[in-house]
Order: sequence, then C-alpha cells, then structure tokens
Amino acid sequence: MKVQVEREIAGRTLSITTGELAKQASGAVVVQYGETVLFVAVQTGPSREGTDFFPLTVDYRERLAAAGRFAGGFLKREGRPTTREILTCRLTDRPIRPLFPDGFRDEVQVMANVLAFDGENDPDVFTTIGASAGLMLAPLPFAGPIASVRVGRVEGKLILFPTHQEMLDSDIDLVVAGSKESVLMIEGFGEQIPEDEMAEAIMFAHKAIVDICEMQDEFVAKVGVEKTVYKGPAENPFVDVVKKEAYDRLREAKQNTSKALRHEQAGIIKEELIAKYFPEDTEVASNGGTVAQLKEAFYKTEKQVVRDLILEGRRLDGRTPEDLREVSCSVSVLPRVHGSAVFTRGETQSMATITLGTSRDQQRSDSLFGESSSRFMLHYYFPSFSVGEVRPIRGPGRREIGHGCLAERSVEPVLPPAEKFPYTIRVISDILESNGSSSMASVCSATLALMDAGVRITQPVAGISIGIVKETNDKYTLLTDIMGDEDHFGDMDFKVAGTQKGITGIQLDLKIDGINEKIIRETLTQARKARIELLKTMLSEIRRPRAEISDFAPRLEQVRINPEKIGLLIGPGGKTIRAIQEETGVNIDVEENGVVTVSSSSRTAVDDAIARIEALTEEIKVGKVYQGRVSSVKDFGAFVEIAPGKDGLCHISELSDGFVKSVTDVCKEGDHLEVKVIAVDDQNRIKLSRKALLVEASGGSKNEEDEE
Repeated sequence: MKVQVEREIAGRTLSITTGELAKQASGAVVVQYGETVLFVAVQTGPSREGTDFFPLTVDYRERLAAAGRFAGGFLKREGRPTTREILTCRLTDRPIRPLFPDGFRDEVQVMANVLAFDGENDPDVFTTIGASAGLMLAPLPFAGPIASVRVGRVEGKLILFPTHQEMLDSDIDLVVAGSKESVLMIEGFGEQIPEDEMAEAIMFAHKAIVDICEMQDEFVAKVGVEKTVYKGPAENPFVDVVKKEAYDRLREAKQNTSKALRHEQAGIIKEELIAKYFPEDTEVASNGGTVAQLKEAFYKTEKQVVRDLILEGRRLDGRTPEDLREVSCSVSVLPRVHGSAVFTRGETQSMATITLGTSRDQQRSDSLFGESSSRFMLHYYFPSFSVGEVRPIRGPGRREIGHGCLAERSVEPVLPPAEKFPYTIRVISDILESNGSSSMASVCSATLALMDAGVRITQPVAGISIGIVKETNDKYTLLTDIMGDEDHFGDMDFKVAGTQKGITGIQLDLKIDGINEKIIRETLTQARKARIELLKTMLSEIRRPRAEISDFAPRLEQVRINPEKIGLLIGPGGKTIRAIQEETGVNIDVEENGVVTVSSSSRTAVDDAIARIEALTEEIKVGKVYQGRVSSVKDFGAFVEIAPGKDGLCHISELSDGFVKSVTDVCKEGDHLEVKVIAVDDQNRIKLSRKALLVEASGGSKNEEDEE
C-alpha cells in the first residue's frame, strides 16, 4: 500500500513515499524535493561469523540519465563512483553509524540512486533523509529519525536548501545532520566565516532538521511500523575479570608519552591475559568465555582507562586539555619541485609538494550539474607505514578521498583569483607519520608549500581537531589536538580549519548520539585559540608568499582579446596559432571569453608571443603609428604588413613629403617602414601614410608653407 507524507520546506515540497517500489527490500522510500527525485533502499542480513565490527555500507550513485544526459567516454555507462558520490556516501554514513547499539553486527546496506534531477536542488543531502526513513521502516534497532540539510548564505541572509544558482553566490556551504535533540554531523566550508556566525548557521540548520524528523515520525506512524527491540549478546564473563586484573596496569601504560610504547605495553598485558586463561590454544576458558570475549572485555577496559584519565584532567601525554603538541615547520625541503614543506605536530607529519601548471592541467569532471573543471587540487595519501603497519598498496580509499577534499576546500578560499594567478595548482600531501588529525596537518603543510611556491594566498590557513570525552551534557572534557587513542576511545573528532579572520572548513564526526549548541560554540572557540597559535608558528618559518615562483615552474601570462578575434588568432586550420607556438616555443590556450594563456619555461618567449598576439588581434585605430614590413610593391603604392595578417596600403602619394616618381625609389619588398594609419573604411581596408610622419618630424605641412 502506498504511503506518502508531504511538507512545505523553504518554499518547495518535500515528500517521502513508500509502498510502490522495491517491495522486497527491508525498507525502501522515494524522496522528492522540487523535481529532484531520489530512491533509497535499505537491506539487512544476518551477521557473518567472526565479525567484530558493525558492517554498514552506504552507496550513492548519480545516473546522468536523471539529468537527461549521456555519460561521456567510449562506454556510455557510469563507471566507478566519482569523488562527489564518495563524499555523499560519507555524509550519510557518518550520522547513521552512531545510532546503532553497541554490539550490533548484522549486515546493513543503504543504496541510493538519483532518479530525476531538476538542475536546482542538489540530491546529496536528501540521501540522509531517505536513509533514515528507510532504516525506520526496516526491522533494525536504529535510534532515528535523523535528517540532513544544506545551508547557504547570500548577502548575509541564511538560506535553507539553496538552489545551485544561489550556491554560486553563497559564502557558506554547510551540511548539517542531526536528530530532534542534537547535532550529529557537520561538513561545511566558508569564506573566512567568524565562529559565532558559523554557529548561528549550524543552529539555523538544526531547526529545519527537527521539522523533517517530525515528518518522518508521521511517516512511520502512517505505515504502522513497530519499533525493533534489540537484544544484545550474552553477558561477557571477562568484563569484571579483565577490569580487576588489567585496569591499574593499563592506567600506568597509557600515561607513557610515546604512542608506540603505549601500544606495546597494552599488547603485552593483553597477551598475558590470553595466555593465562587460554593455555595451549584452549578454545573455551573455565568461565565459559572465548578469546573473542576476552579481547572485547580488554578493549572496553582500555577505553574506560583512557576516558577516566581524561575526565580527571590527565591526558595520555601529560598535556592540559587546551595544549597543542610540539609543532615544527620547514619549507623548501625538496629541490626542483615548485614548492614544498613539512609540517609536524607531535607524531603527525605531512609533507606537501606543489606543482604549477597551465589550464590544460585542470581537473575536468562530469556530474549531474554538467561538465566542470577545477584549477586547484589537493591529493592526500595515507601509506600504512605512517602508523607502523603493513597493508596492501592500493588506490586511494574513501577516507583518503574525504580527507583530501576536506583539506582542499579548506585552503581554496584563500587562493588568488585566476585573473591574478592563472596557474593550475596541485598539492600532494604525503602523510609520513600519523597520530591524530592528519587532514588538518595537510591544511597546514599545504599553506606553507603554497607560500614557498610563490602562490599569493590572501591569508594563511591552519587546521586543528578538537575531541571530547562526554559522560553527560554537563560533564565532559574538550581536547585540543587529539591523538589517535583520544580519537579512538573518545566521542568526537571536530576538525576546524581557517585563517585569523574566520573559518574556511569544518567537519564533525561523532561516536555518540549528538552534541548540543553549548558544546559546538565552546569547541569553535577552543579551536580558534589553537589555530592562532599554529599560525604564529607557521609564519615564523615563512612570513609571506615568495615574490617569484620557482625557476622550474612554467612562465605563464594571460592577455584578453576581443572574442570576435579568436578566429583570426587561430587562423585557417590553426595555421596562425601553430606558427606563433613553433616560432616562439610557447604553449597557447584560448578560452571562449577571449582570455589567451601563454606558457613557457622562458620569460622572453612568453613576452615575444604575447607581443605577436596583441599585434595580431588589436584594434587598428586611426592615428596609430606602426613599424611595418613591406609585403608587396605595386605601381600605385606599397602594401605594408603592420601586424601579423594585417596589411594596409600606403599610396604612392603618401610615401614621401615630396614627389615620388616610382614606388621602388622609396622602398622595396621586405623593407621595414614606419607608417601612420590615416583611415580605415567600412570594409576594414587600412590606409597608411609615411608622409604624415615626415611632415610631423619637420614641424609642419608643405601646404602650410605655400599658404604663408
């Protein structure tokens, strides 16, 4: 039976429907906003034996048919998930995952497909709404509903679910997910937004989230779904045993300042317990417990130790809650690359390298919104050796793509506009060590490397992560610059990047069921204090962008010509532009709006090519003087090339200030002649005069002398 609920939100209708499509799925819904339609199916299955984690999978796909378009390339079907699709999967996964009970191990899949796209309403945020509704219908212990909304800001006014056109003018791009009670996930970017204004935008989003959650409650009530009650696993017989025998020893081990030693000592304690209760590969202990249960109990005890220490004011490495770890920076660490830097914060280290290129090097992509290109890329790599592990070497996973995009969009607002710095810029962040917030270290190393490369950023950007250990809404501790263990055993990873003026990037991940406005505001304030401290350290290494780019980077200049002259520059079959490139050794790229980009390793070659382009495409004006070359001689005058492909006639009567019997008495083909434009007729025929210049040089005309 079809069930549908509708609600007017931000001037458009949001609807959730079930009962028509995919009836064999555990839960399937269609979400529509405006004329954008998204289908979401939830499927659950039994846990696989030996699974010790929650196997949740979220998949989101944008079929270009939804926008009435074909996929590009030889194969006319979509391939691997795009970066945009991967980021949307992460936006949905992060707020859903904390709302399943501890110990739940059943397989859960959320699959979303865009069925129709109206070109205005971005379907990405509606994936979370559809996933929540589908999970509420499925026989799952999901503590929903939740919802996700996007907020923009145009001319100081906050906008809910902004259209694609509105986002082009917005200085905020903020996605917030949450429940009726609290905020669960934040992913946002802005043009140096002050902390209080960003907090206002977050809470503005949460008001709309409450309305959409109430809409889902109405939807579930109409369908008549009963809440699934979760029966957890049997009581673990090792919980009290491990706590009694290992708590004090772990407490001492966890206060070692070295990450490697902390892990090593904790591992020794765990192995001793396993050896004690499971001698000679015994499968079941005398109390009926298994090795898996002992390991689970050990993890819970280890987690409790770390949390107790933090709530007592004792961080694992001895810092206070607001202290940064030791920070060091260095630039120009590599030869020949266009810019490089190493940023180290405690046991987290990022090396950034810069490559500068031309418009030909831009990243081109295809999506529902059409083809687009990007002149700035930040690629993040996280090798296993950075955490002392061995893993198969494969392509970047969802985490690497997500971290790289977070750092990229956090730095992008301070880049100079293309008109002032027309280079394509690629940053590579190689994580050489990792113990907490390597994505924010990438923001810092990228900023340093950009300045080292001579990229004239408007403000330096730094990033930091704030964690939390929360017992109640009133009992919690915020932690600046969290380490891996504090992230692993804590409740929050709240990353904030920005300049001294304000926030450029923000991302919140939680392991609990939400945080309130008070915690959000306190976190943003604490992050700002750390960010200013980081910026001071970074600027002590390099104060401002270098005055010149690297000698190994291409020389690149732009000139704007009349778009109607593009054909003249290109020439028949590309003959003219090829000739300029071959003769000067440059690369020339021409855009439809008339912007011409010239690049070469030689500044002289670039200047030569630009001079030729300007001469070829400039408007010929009466009164302008040119140093031309005689291209042909006739009885009635000489044709003079005053610009590539542009000839004018200097009539025999205009060759000299005296009588000229024959044109060859004054010039011959190939001679250089200085001439002045005296007329341009309706057919763009150019009339030139040498006589006018001679008369001006002598101080008057012959006619004037005769009259006197």
